Amino acid sequence: MSIAYTIAGFAVGAIVGLTGVGGGSLMTPLLVLLFGINPSVAVGTDLLYAAITKAGGTVAHGMKGTVDWAITRHLAMGSIPAAALTLLLVGTFAPGGIEGAASMIKFSLGIALLLTAVAIIFRKQIQDYALRHSSGVENPRRTTALTILTGAVLGVLVSISSVGAGALGVSALFFLYPRLPTLRIVGSDIAHAVPLTLVAGIGHWFLGSVDWSLLGSLLIGSLPGIWLGSHISTRVPDRVLRPILATMLVLVGSKLIAA
Repeated sequence: MSIAYTIAGFAVGAIVGLTGVGGGSLMTPLLVLLFGINPSVAVGTDLLYAAITKAGGTVAHGMKGTVDWAITRHLAMGSIPAAALTLLLVGTFAPGGIEGAASMIKFSLGIALLLTAVAIIFRKQIQDYALRHSSGVENPRRTTALTILTGAVLGVLVSISSVGAGALGVSALFFLYPRLPTLRIVGSDIAHAVPLTLVAGIGHWFLGSVDWSLLGSLLIGSLPGIWLGSHISTRVPDRVLRPILATMLVLVGSKLIAA
């Protein structure tokens, strides 16, 4: 069974390194549906798995210069406090605990990801329309505030369901920074996911929902997987990477809705 966990870790790690999407969105359903892991344990273990895995991806993207550290910092300013506060409130007050809130959030997020996939496929048409109808004057302060707000939303989603750090984060950055190359969006989102999933994972550890043996088996496969995916991504043109990303969002969204 540990070999199967390692193979799953490698596959998901490679997908995350290539697209920035698929950590919690793929690994958590995989652990629950394929391996029969308790949902709360799957979420908690996956968060720490994502933190360590995406740290490797961040190193790879950082060496290639595909991380916008200002965007990463602004996202973290919203996500880390939101994640800590959410876990505190859920652990103290929520009926049914984390599992009670996760199913509703995953369904809603699945719908959002399907719509986002359509938007990414038609990104150029949407971008051209926006540029034609805009004043051409950017508002950096407004964009920064929206980035921090996006981080806060991600902090809530990720701490409850382990889903959103990659899929929803990448989607939001496409709309906030339409002129930024896809590869820099992916790299920045992976870098932001490291502190967010680490804080949320530590919170779940305190709640007793982390399987350390399972975590070790996943990491053995995921670290080389995300390193490989991150290096391959720098050689994939934007016109190829964008359809791959949209396809990933469709698969993830459909899985979340059907789960």
